[in-house]
Amino acid sequence: MSELREMAMKSRAWPFEEARKLVKRYSKAPPEKGYVLFETGYGPSGLPHIGTFGEVARTTMVRRAFETLSDIPTRLICFSDDMDGMRKVPGNVPNRDELALDLNLPLTRVRDPFGCHDSFGAHNNAQLRAFLDQFGFEYEFASSTEYYKSGRFDEMLLTALERFDKILEIMLPTLGEERRATYSPFLPISPKTGHVLQVPTLERNVAKGTIVYQEPDGEKVEIPVTGGNVKMQWKPDWAMRWAALGVDYEMSGKDLIDSVTQATRICRALGKPQPETLTYELFNDENGQKISKSKGNGLSMEEWLTYAAPESLSYFMYLKPKTAKRLYFDVIPKAVDEYHQQLRAYETQDLKARLNNPVWHIHGGNPPKSHMVVSFAMLLNLASVAGAKDKEGLWGFIRRYAPEASPETHPDLDQAAGFAVRYFNDFVAPTRQFRLPDEKERAALEDLARRLRTHDGVEDAETLQSLVFSVGKEHGFEPLRNWFKAIYEVLFGASQGPRFGGFIALYGVQETIALIERALAGELADKAEQG
Repeated sequence: MSELREMAMKSRAWPFEEARKLVKRYSKAPPEKGYVLFETGYGPSGLPHIGTFGEVARTTMVRRAFETLSDIPTRLICFSDDMDGMRKVPGNVPNRDELALDLNLPLTRVRDPFGCHDSFGAHNNAQLRAFLDQFGFEYEFASSTEYYKSGRFDEMLLTALERFDKILEIMLPTLGEERRATYSPFLPISPKTGHVLQVPTLERNVAKGTIVYQEPDGEKVEIPVTGGNVKMQWKPDWAMRWAALGVDYEMSGKDLIDSVTQATRICRALGKPQPETLTYELFNDENGQKISKSKGNGLSMEEWLTYAAPESLSYFMYLKPKTAKRLYFDVIPKAVDEYHQQLRAYETQDLKARLNNPVWHIHGGNPPKSHMVVSFAMLLNLASVAGAKDKEGLWGFIRRYAPEASPETHPDLDQAAGFAVRYFNDFVAPTRQFRLPDEKERAALEDLARRLRTHDGVEDAETLQSLVFSVGKEHGFEPLRNWFKAIYEVLFGASQGPRFGGFIALYGVQETIALIERALAGELADKAEQG
């Protein structure tokens, strides 16, 4: 066993812990199908969103971890439930009146309201593939409609027909009285209307592989359960898919715990082992409320990528998947800076530490080098005091601080500078609240400006931080963080900020002296009141 594999088998990083479930699953013999199958599911009634990204990103992390531990080949299927009937017209599409005519049709038979694909399902599937391709995910796309119609599910559908009563035994206790009376695991696709029908199964013929149901007009119809003539209800459908394809691993949100429980039992009833699963916590907004697409609270995929690179989002997704996290704009700067801290740490870590580092999992064991010689938090404060309208306004300061840096040699820093200006103008500037210093703070700030004026030593971040630190101590700030809090509130209009010595080194000693003088003269507070 290689050192890498040996270390990975002991790693406490959650993707390795998940991957070891699969190693144990096939410890005696490899899968008959010849590979380990990972799956993520997608409902194509809407566009891909931040949860879609999170699920595929996290599943990919487990897949890469497994590939480190085992020589068994792997596949990842992104499965689209595009044979579902459209139950309501989405509120965010054009031509809604026309779309209403297609209610209850499978999504792959609903007209495309955008007029660019054969169906609404095809349109959203194309969006999903483009979305996944944008982030470089390695996956295979799978369509429910295609799998049902091509016969890929036929054998397992016939098994489900044979074990109809076992499936009912599992499902009926979970349903309300009214639904129990009419529930069937099979949903016929009407040969008359094309609708996906929620109707009882009146008769079953296992030998012929058919069911009998009643059309809304009263006619009794017999159809095969194979060949795309029916689809299964959600939980039996999920279980049937697991059984038919031999899915080995799938994760899902906390809201699907009951679905996983029932699907697991149905999969066993179909005679196949259930996959290994992970239940992840859902995201909350800044007020602790569950994020909902219909409510529009929380943070969207597009919004995150407006202010930060996708790697920072992958980092956020990596962190404690079983713990609820708040997903809103304030988490972006922290995620960006922590991601780059981990990249820098990776360069000096031993193998054990690297395997526990999030960037190993984000980048499949081959993370890039960070060129962020200035933190995102520092860039935000620089944008504040420099009044920068674009990233070029920051580069004059960055070049003086780090002469070796340029947009060409430090592309991640260049990109972050643009994001920082945008984030500052949209979120920081409108919420700044400058204040005047009290007497104690004024005396300390005057002393700081005086010491900076007479400072003739090196102007690196650590030296300047020590100077700021000593001023706070000598002026009796206890705890010392109150001194830094005063600096941030008086100079930046915020209660927290970056290491101030690093900021002075970046912004410039003379520029910082001028900033302190403006604050002491009341110009920053006056400007804030006028703004």
